[in-house]
Amino acid sequence: MGLKFPKDFVFGFSEAGFQFEMGVPGSEDPNTDWWVWVHDPENIVAGIVSGDFPENGPGYWNLYRQDHDTADRLGMDGARIGIEWSRVFPKPTFDVRVSTEVDGDGNTVYVDVGEKALEELDRIANREAVTRYREILSDWKNRGKLLIVNLYHWPLPLWIHNPLKVRSLGPDRAPSGWLDRRIVVEFAKYAAYIAWKLGDLPDLWSTMNEPSVIYSLGYISIRSGFPPGYISTEAAFKAAKHLTEAHARAYDMVKKYSRKPVGIIYATTVVEPLTPEHRDAAETAYSMQNFEFLDSIKFGRSRLVGWRKDLEERLDYIGVNYYTRQVVVSSKTLLGWSVVSGYGFACQPGGLSAAGRPCSEFGWEVYPEGISVALERFWERYRLPLIVTENGIADAMDRYRSRYIVSHLAQIHRAIEKGVDVRGYLHWALVDNYEWAQGFKMKFGLNYVDLNTKKRYLRPSALVFREIAKGKEVIDELLHLAEV
Repeated sequence: MGLKFPKDFVFGFSEAGFQFEMGVPGSEDPNTDWWVWVHDPENIVAGIVSGDFPENGPGYWNLYRQDHDTADRLGMDGARIGIEWSRVFPKPTFDVRVSTEVDGDGNTVYVDVGEKALEELDRIANREAVTRYREILSDWKNRGKLLIVNLYHWPLPLWIHNPLKVRSLGPDRAPSGWLDRRIVVEFAKYAAYIAWKLGDLPDLWSTMNEPSVIYSLGYISIRSGFPPGYISTEAAFKAAKHLTEAHARAYDMVKKYSRKPVGIIYATTVVEPLTPEHRDAAETAYSMQNFEFLDSIKFGRSRLVGWRKDLEERLDYIGVNYYTRQVVVSSKTLLGWSVVSGYGFACQPGGLSAAGRPCSEFGWEVYPEGISVALERFWERYRLPLIVTENGIADAMDRYRSRYIVSHLAQIHRAIEKGVDVRGYLHWALVDNYEWAQGFKMKFGLNYVDLNTKKRYLRPSALVFREIAKGKEVIDELLHLAEV
């Protein structure tokens, strides 16, 4: 017997604006922190970024119909599509007045964006960009597909975050992004505006993608190449607090102008101890990386925010992004644990992990068992619907992708059989994309893209995906690929 998925289980793809939109002349979006960051000569010379430029990317802004046709042929019936804040508001929105409340601790506990403010925002907005987003979203929605709209996937408008100035002058003397309390209100304005203008289209909303990555890689693990590359634990905590507030205030505003569920997309890291004596350290690391942020916006309490009634129950579902695990040992560091190289994200690109498992060209170990653990633990803790919103592998030659997809779907099926409410699987990615500081080196697509001609070519794994998605089943003849 094959592995049958529920009839309403969604198979699809995820995409993010900065990584996919640009590539055809006229599609450039130079008004973001990431744009100036990847174009900065010092960053390029220092090897902080690749030297590849997003304006040479796959061109989804212009070629979305072609990609949607491909997704249709591959049996996909759902998609998560991103909107870029900087495209909609390339100019500041500070002067648009809205109702706000800040408590005695400096927390933004209430924002309300009324109709008058929305009309003012409409005069400031880039109407052509809004129109194009309506065309893109409508093209997918009109095919009878499930649509998730994600409001924020890392790039910020340059008027609110200039990472080069933050790095050179300090956050107190530059537009400092998530370190500036005002960003909470501005993000709520943006979310309200999008819900007001495009709220008839999505089936589900996501406020943001992987907030933990923003504050951990931007301010702690700066070798990752993420802006602003400013080392400060204090800054990381401040950014995390503002991100939780921004999600909650955006949740409130989207709910005001749309009746659809609002969730968040989260980077899931399954943490395991190297040996049993490190189990406590692994559990601490697991909780810190997976639960603290979500506890803040579900229960209104966590070590991240303390007790915040204004953040409670601002979550209708969780988007789960999963790629691999992390292996740790206890240590005398500030965190109390350290990552062990040779496992999970800390492997040699294209080699084998210390456990003898294949690793992607990113150096990420193939570890499908972790996705069922992640789903089960989220379900046990939050009892909210779950959607796998990213899962995939950097694999230009397509050596491992078919096995990667089938083995992870087998683990998802296992979680569903245990009663976990998992409603879909969105692959990262439909086509090759711009992978942040890594540029075009990492090939995640079911389709290879010739970046010169923008022509798409199916990889063999796309046909395996099609076989599964069209029948909502991993058939017997593919089950051998589920073996690790």
